[in-house]
Amino acid sequence: MRHIRADLTEGPLLKNIILYTVPIILTGVLQLLFNAADLVVVGRFCGSISVAAVGATGSVINLIVNLFIGLAVGAGVTTAQALGAGDHDRVHRIVHTAIPTAAIGGLLLTAFGLCFARKALELMGTPEDVIDLSAVYMRLYFCGMTSNMLYNFGASILRAAGDTKGPLYYLTAAGVLNVILNLIFVIVLKMDVAGVALATAISQTLSAVLVLLALGARTDGCRLMVKKLRLYKKELTDIIRIGLPAGIQGSLFSISNVLIQSSVNSFGSVVMSGNAASQNIEGFVYVSMNAFHQTALNFCGQNYGAGKYKRINKILLVSLACVSVTGLATGVLSWALGRPLLSIYITDSADAISYGVIRLTYICLPYFLCGIMDVTTGAIRGIGASLLPMIISVLGICVFRIFWIFAIFGQPRFHTLECLYLSYTVSWIVTFLAEFTVFLVLVRKSEKKAAVLSPAA
Repeated sequence: MRHIRADLTEGPLLKNIILYTVPIILTGVLQLLFNAADLVVVGRFCGSISVAAVGATGSVINLIVNLFIGLAVGAGVTTAQALGAGDHDRVHRIVHTAIPTAAIGGLLLTAFGLCFARKALELMGTPEDVIDLSAVYMRLYFCGMTSNMLYNFGASILRAAGDTKGPLYYLTAAGVLNVILNLIFVIVLKMDVAGVALATAISQTLSAVLVLLALGARTDGCRLMVKKLRLYKKELTDIIRIGLPAGIQGSLFSISNVLIQSSVNSFGSVVMSGNAASQNIEGFVYVSMNAFHQTALNFCGQNYGAGKYKRINKILLVSLACVSVTGLATGVLSWALGRPLLSIYITDSADAISYGVIRLTYICLPYFLCGIMDVTTGAIRGIGASLLPMIISVLGICVFRIFWIFAIFGQPRFHTLECLYLSYTVSWIVTFLAEFTVFLVLVRKSEKKAAVLSPAA
């Protein structure tokens, strides 16, 4: 069997990390354009209430979906480690376990979304003038969950094998389709938020089909063969062992974000509209930084599988430097262009734009802190430790933000948007310091263990 993959265990780190990461950044930007196209189209042709309706669904969708997205992380990490170790039979078993896992997860998510969309929005305190549109958007969005899961699992496997350009190409095609369908469904057919949700679901199906075809065309251990699909017990266990804590962490992150969104909701639909538009702008900064999280995860995964522990330390340091520069540059630029950017989404409310600027000031400017925290999390997961970063993040992000909302923001004199948004910055700093310490300890233990097993080395 001819073995085709990018070897992440050799070569200059800075150059290779940048070359590997740029396609991931572009892929993330395209994914965001799905939602950006939704918001821009409804903002231009339906009004700020429709923008608020779409924005109100984001945190609850993430809460539900992130658990299964974490399993995609588990599939990527186990694939990277097996590739680094040269175990191609194990890679084959992982791939053919991951895809049916993705399909099952997608079907469960669709069922949940169809049955409980409105109830979840009610629990978040979504205003009456928004909730009906939000429920329609959310139900139709969840109809595309199987495609969403298949794409994410497939893309994780491709990136673990060093292919970051393929997912970019597939998402580009899907993004173009999404924009075209948005315009047809909203402008021509007057479907409002239902149109943008349906456009997203259809375009996600295209990206899923393309990524599955790419896996089927490979000639290495990552090749997908439909007849070989099954749930291999050991590989499923490993995917769950690494991915489930990542998914739980993501879902718990979303719980704190749901509470924050509920707090934002208490200020009314105008604030919600500005907050939703600002979140979408921040998303472009986040995906630019989160790409380095995925890079650290896969570089550390392959090098851990190959037993190159000293190189892992260098990978983290280079990734931290890159994400800091990227986060500062994109964060400051987004803040500086805040009003013009927000006016793309919101055309009927100057107050909503002003509220969006407040969020950009308190989150976009220090956003690089979130980037260095995420990169460190990725590095820890790459070396096979998934439970520890989950525990640290739950305490440093979720528990801390919940405490902040009830103990500080809950006091009348601190009941402001500025105080609410400040909880993000403080939680990023606390969590990064704890995770960086854990990473150093884990790598040192791996080095000592390797020295004991191979004293001659």
